[in-house]
Amino acid sequence: MTVGVRQEPTGAPRALPASTPARLAVVLTALALLAGVGYRLALLLQDAPPTNSDEATMGLAALHIARGQEFPVWFYGQTYMGTLEAYLAAPVLALTGPSVLGLRLPTLALYALFVLLAWRLTRRLTGDRWFALLVVVLLAFGSDRIVKNQLIAGGGYPELNPVGAALALLAYDLAAGRPGRRLPRWAAWGFLAGLMLWVDPLVLPYVAGAGAVLLGFRWRELRGRAGAALGLAALVGAAPLLGHSLATGRNPLTAVLAAAGGGAADPAGWADRLHGGLLLGPPLGMGLCSPSHCATWQLWWALALPVLLVLGALTAWRTLRAPASVPSAPAAVPSPATAWRTPPAAASVPSPAPDARRDDRVAGAVRLALVAAAAGTLAAYTLSSAAGRTPVESSRYLSGLLISLPALLWPLWRAARGLLDGRMPVLAAGRPDGLVPGRPAGRPAAVLAVAVLAATVASGGYATYRAAAAAPAAHAAEARHAELVATLRTLGVRHVYGGYWTCNRLTFASGEDVVCAVVDDDLSPGFDRYAPYRHAVTAAAAPAWVAPTGSPLANRLDDRMRAAPGSLYLVTIDGYRIYLPRG
Repeated sequence: MTVGVRQEPTGAPRALPASTPARLAVVLTALALLAGVGYRLALLLQDAPPTNSDEATMGLAALHIARGQEFPVWFYGQTYMGTLEAYLAAPVLALTGPSVLGLRLPTLALYALFVLLAWRLTRRLTGDRWFALLVVVLLAFGSDRIVKNQLIAGGGYPELNPVGAALALLAYDLAAGRPGRRLPRWAAWGFLAGLMLWVDPLVLPYVAGAGAVLLGFRWRELRGRAGAALGLAALVGAAPLLGHSLATGRNPLTAVLAAAGGGAADPAGWADRLHGGLLLGPPLGMGLCSPSHCATWQLWWALALPVLLVLGALTAWRTLRAPASVPSAPAAVPSPATAWRTPPAAASVPSPAPDARRDDRVAGAVRLALVAAAAGTLAAYTLSSAAGRTPVESSRYLSGLLISLPALLWPLWRAARGLLDGRMPVLAAGRPDGLVPGRPAGRPAAVLAVAVLAATVASGGYATYRAAAAAPAAHAAEARHAELVATLRTLGVRHVYGGYWTCNRLTFASGEDVVCAVVDDDLSPGFDRYAPYRHAVTAAAAPAWVAPTGSPLANRLDDRMRAAPGSLYLVTIDGYRIYLPRG
């Protein structure tokens, strides 16, 4: 007789607990987020991406705020682009002093917030934890253009994506009628919308799209306290913009349009705009290109994006227009005597609850809004002269496209999952997700979806590798600049002339110990974003000159030395030439 031995049932493999896949997806998502943050922190510690004088201008504003010296509304030298990044960095710089790393720590936090919001938004819109993992993995990648948009505190771009994702997420929760903290959510939506009107109007397509969802589903609620809360909060968010406009009578929208290229003296031709906006723009803006250029094979995303916009819009529209379910009594459990007569589908597929049906329609509406916002952003960029004149650098205007990633890739993911399940989803109005299961597998389309997703992951990974490989060069360039600052301090130089891309970077790195005024390559006065620096250098007794080695400005100063021997004393260091006045 056998005692104490428990016999396990046979005939079927033991199933994993239902919570195991969910936990695995959460763990992998957390690891992907940590990898994205860690990668960007490693870049920052290597002084990458390279800083510039525009970022230094934001750093100078942060220094002035930290010292209580000034509280600027706009980026110095213009009447658009709010200085939110300066106010976020001011407490950090108050502790660390002038530091590019300190200036960028808030932007790193904004990136992490964006990924978390994008993950939550994807879960809300699709309910698929594995698709949400894919979105986080793609956002963890960081090409040269992407990390510049996300980390450089140059004004507007680091905060654009987290705010856009937050607006879409709040719009979903409010439109779906999710209970709890309704008025604070309405106020938060209004505040963020108003804030971005001040900081960076590039997010306006996403404000408009999310706002349309709220109007479509909650217009009755907006007529009451919700509308009042939203409106008052929007005024608070836009208070810096409105206050400055009332005080000066200036219209910042005019300057924004001019910055977009509409008022350029040399507008680009349409061929150049279409090339820069529709061919180069999508792969650069979505992070699939190498640093500062796009190889021919990396342009494939320019062909894929229009197709994804159409598919994303079509599936979202089908979901939105699907007929609402009619509530019915709970299905009775068939008795053993009648179970053989009950069709399996009728016994196992309950009618969706009214609340779930409404949430599906809201998800479709938000996905449609995200697709429309992406299309609007791409169209506005293509119409601007910036797309034709400076397509590589100006592709930063497409940074908001990442907000729409869940809506763009969802049709591909559904098709890919259908291949794994042995079936091919097809468009239909009778399903909440716009797809119908159970049809014979359409393998070519499903395989193509898998190929596009795999190519997207591979392209993003390769672009990230190329960006990381460029980090040592950025570190070396920053070391040369640090040597320049140290040399000027050793020489006792406090006032210098230099080019635009030299001046504010030098002034910020030195903590305003060295003040620089801008000159053009012909030695005429240039564009000073902060006028007091010009006054200080002009009033100095004997200002020096600083120019990068081999630059047109350095060549012009060398010509002056040859024309008037003994007028200037030259000090050379790695990467720079310092011209000191004699006597």
